[in-house]
Amino acid sequence: MTALIVGLGNPGPDYAHTRHNIGFMVVDQLASRAGVAFSLDKRSRALVARVRYGVGAHVVDAILAKPQSFMNLSGGPTSTLASYFKVTPDQVMVVHDELDLPFGVVRLKRGGGSAGHNGLKDITKALGTPEYVRVRAGIGRPPGGRDAADHVLRAFSAAERKEVDFLVADAADAVEAVLADGFTAAQQRLHSP
Repeated sequence: MTALIVGLGNPGPDYAHTRHNIGFMVVDQLASRAGVAFSLDKRSRALVARVRYGVGAHVVDAILAKPQSFMNLSGGPTSTLASYFKVTPDQVMVVHDELDLPFGVVRLKRGGGSAGHNGLKDITKALGTPEYVRVRAGIGRPPGGRDAADHVLRAFSAAERKEVDFLVADAADAVEAVLADGFTAAQQRLHSP
């Protein structure tokens, strides 16, 4: 089986340490764990790395991807890679920042709406379905009624910077659990108290 793991973010150093780039950070962690490097796939305008998980009959070839088209245009690179690697939407996993979860919480979800996340909206439109797996990395709502768009494009607070490595590791663990055990088993384990 082949899986496509898409980390959402914005390219360039100005965005590297912002909340909106947590998806990039997670796929970077996955690549680091596997000892692989990203290279530019020109046809999809994404940085891509290939990883093999599992042994024997339970091997999953995973394509790790970081679209370089900016967040709101993530659908094109995602659908191009899915088409090229013959990956169906149910084999796509998107890692993204989630305002509606407290900072540090990771949740798995299949399908559903975009909750205002423009990257997810564009991927859903490009794939023609919302039925893909989402790894939702909680960044929390902005304090004091601050604008959500401004909040996601800001760097992590000092308190969050102390914890962001744990959030990234937990989200990477969730991706690996889905690949190893399947969505339902991984979700049950992750969501149990």
